[in-house]
Amino acid sequence: MMKKQMEIVVLDGHAANPGDISWEPIEAIGHLTVYPRTSPDEVIERALQADAVLTNKVVLNADKLSQLPSLRYIGVLATGYNVVDTQAARERGIIVTNIPAYSTDSVTQLTLAHILNVACRVDHYARQNREGRWAQGPDFCYWDTPLQELSGKTLGIIGLGNIGMKVAKLARALGMDVFAMTSKHHADLPAGIQKATLEGVLAVSDYLTLHCPLTNDTRHLINATTLGMMKPGATIINTGRGPLVDEEAVVKALDSGHLAAFCADVLTQEPPAADSPLLRHPHAFITPHIAWATFEARQRLMAISADNLRAFAEGQPIHVVN
Repeated sequence: MMKKQMEIVVLDGHAANPGDISWEPIEAIGHLTVYPRTSPDEVIERALQADAVLTNKVVLNADKLSQLPSLRYIGVLATGYNVVDTQAARERGIIVTNIPAYSTDSVTQLTLAHILNVACRVDHYARQNREGRWAQGPDFCYWDTPLQELSGKTLGIIGLGNIGMKVAKLARALGMDVFAMTSKHHADLPAGIQKATLEGVLAVSDYLTLHCPLTNDTRHLINATTLGMMKPGATIINTGRGPLVDEEAVVKALDSGHLAAFCADVLTQEPPAADSPLLRHPHAFITPHIAWATFEARQRLMAISADNLRAFAEGQPIHVVN
């Protein structure tokens, strides 16, 4: 008897692959159906016959999983996998995998871009000069914002995994002092990276960058109290998870001037509300969750997702998170 072809459904393929990368490696594993986007009330209908589902941000909770009797595999098209109830999946014998470390270089790159933009105000001057500001000036140069040299400044890092470590190394290359809150032993840290408590990192940071996972302990890690522990004029960069930050407290700190700038590639609500005060704040620099989205990183994501699915089909699953 011919073996049944695996039914594979991608619930929200557009973000990872808007059409510039081939789905062929996954199509070679089974019959593939790709939906650009899937609303919550469309999940059951679209995934009902699926043996394997790939999801990026579409939530698969216990209720949804209980209505998908054919499902045996969930491939999360991201590193974080909080969109899946992994315990409920395990109880139903469903393997859940993620894509680890595919975007380290890209997220590091955007983190540094935010830091450099605050220090040099590249975007500010480029926008002004499109409007003729420099051409109309009496001098060979002008500046109307503080310009800052990063060498000698202190970068605080919360979370020293793959991304945090790479950010630390690049910051050291720029001449910055680096303090990190990390579970790693201080003896295992490279030269130039000093381990500190949360309070210690907050107290010394000119720039603070967040690279820790979102857990019950780290939700709203940056809040009114912890902001108060930071030196006046500091900058925060969040390319980790939106809910690491109490955004209302950040807006108040920006309004008071205690926080010089807030840079984020992630927000608690995505997409954000049109009236989000952070989107309009002159000292907030918000990018639309693009740190992971370089062509190179998405190519790696697609290749690893195919490897994960193929390994599952061969009975030797890899990158299992449940």
